[in-house]
Amino acid sequence: MENDGRRKFLGVCLAGATVAATAAVAYPVFRYLAPRSGQLSSGKISFTAGELPEGEAKFFEYAGSSAVLVKTKTGEMVALSAVCTHLGCIVQWIKEKQQFLCPCHGGLFATDGTVVGGPPPRPLAKIPITLTEGKITVG
Repeated sequence: MENDGRRKFLGVCLAGATVAATAAVAYPVFRYLAPRSGQLSSGKISFTAGELPEGEAKFFEYAGSSAVLVKTKTGEMVALSAVCTHLGCIVQWIKEKQQFLCPCHGGLFATDGTVVGGPPPRPLAKIPITLTEGKITVG
């Protein structure tokens, strides 16, 4: 009789430990795979126009992801997602060539986000911007 009670107690303890261990592993995996909440996507980010010289790019965080603001040599402002459409690597700005380079597989993008070369299947996503009285608002 005493052994049955002990076995039942140890079985309950083992089941509880298994459930706790499964939850401890599953929760971080779920948080990693689940999409981010929409709270970040509604925000707007502002810069002063003087922060960005011609031919330069400014990387920043927008809606929970990397983004970039480019001022072309013609003075046009373009905001793009900095996430490569091939495998999700963050692109780098090559000032000399006025292009974006994906360091993972050599994808090349023009300043407007169009694919110039390499494996990316789609252009970089454009982000709306407004320019008012020397203030650039992204989003």
